[in-house]
Amino acid sequence: MFCNQCEQTAKGGGCTKIGVCGKQPEVAALQDLLTYAIRGLAHYNVAARAKGTADLSTGQFISKSLFSTLTNVNFDPDFFVAQINEAVSLRKALQSKNGDVTSNDPAASFEPATDLDGLVAQGEEIGLPIGNNDNDDITSTKEITLYGLRGLAAYADHAAILGQEDDAVYAYIDKALVSITDDSLGLNEWVGLTLECGSVNIRAMELLDAGNTGTFGHPEPAEVALGGRAGKSILITGHDLKDLKDLLEQTEGKGVNVYTHGEMLPAHGYPELRKYSHLVGHYGTAWQNQKNEFKAFPGAVLFTTNCLMPPEDSYAANIFTTGLVGFAGIKHVANGDFGPVIDRALALDGFAADDITGKTMTGFARNAVLGVADKIIAGVKGGA
Repeated sequence: MFCNQCEQTAKGGGCTKIGVCGKQPEVAALQDLLTYAIRGLAHYNVAARAKGTADLSTGQFISKSLFSTLTNVNFDPDFFVAQINEAVSLRKALQSKNGDVTSNDPAASFEPATDLDGLVAQGEEIGLPIGNNDNDDITSTKEITLYGLRGLAAYADHAAILGQEDDAVYAYIDKALVSITDDSLGLNEWVGLTLECGSVNIRAMELLDAGNTGTFGHPEPAEVALGGRAGKSILITGHDLKDLKDLLEQTEGKGVNVYTHGEMLPAHGYPELRKYSHLVGHYGTAWQNQKNEFKAFPGAVLFTTNCLMPPEDSYAANIFTTGLVGFAGIKHVANGDFGPVIDRALALDGFAADDITGKTMTGFARNAVLGVADKIIAGVKGGA
């Protein structure tokens, strides 16, 4: 095993036995192979875009695939097997529709093995696709760009879920992927591609912001209770606000309290989410503390987009995943149907009594800040 797919690798050089995140060697190999497979697909999508025959669905697939290779998103080998095979099928469909592409990249003609062991072996042989060159600076910019693509894909996927897309984002992802093995590009070109990744990330964040505020309203400052309240309980973690909205709708009137966890805290600032009275507070701290905190949580836990750590046996039966999140042996719910999560919450004890440990604030987004900017400026100028 050699995995350097994130910035938290062992000793900063790569994980060689098991991932710091808990990733097993076969998953690391399959993630590298999926990255390779979608690189081959990107060659044909670039050609389709040039002919005007590309559609957003291929960009969506590539984006989701990249997102799934982020740390703490998906640990399920079966998911990656299916994703690799679909990438090749989509590539062949574009090839049949538009003809062959001219490329020296072997990813453009990649044929996947027919079983899990074979796919893992292919992934181990291919490794991280950074191309063949002896220039450490170029290699570094390639790796930085690839890391950036994974983050960009996460923003783009969240935005697409809320109906906000821009093919320019997908076009850059394709361009950057096919450039990784283009050894004719020098350091200046790679610095440009890396900087462009940052620029396109801003565009993706604009799309996500439009999706969030257009769907859930502009965040407003809100006080949030920390800890638990008496009653049945569901804890939702990750980042997907649509999943939270769907969960709140499906639990309304069922006597189940919903709590956010980790990076889901800002959800309490959005008016269209805060209006649900059974969104009662925030439980726990940062994602890396989940193993200790989830042991004590007396309800069901839903993972929406990432931050999953390998669950321990003591609470694994209470864990559910949705969207791109996955872990072998953990129940996955699809298509926004959270019935199994609700059933599990109703079957568990929940909190026997209120246990509020404190309060915090959230919702200080741009509208809230800029809405009082004139008063703040006047106050500063007036010496107040």
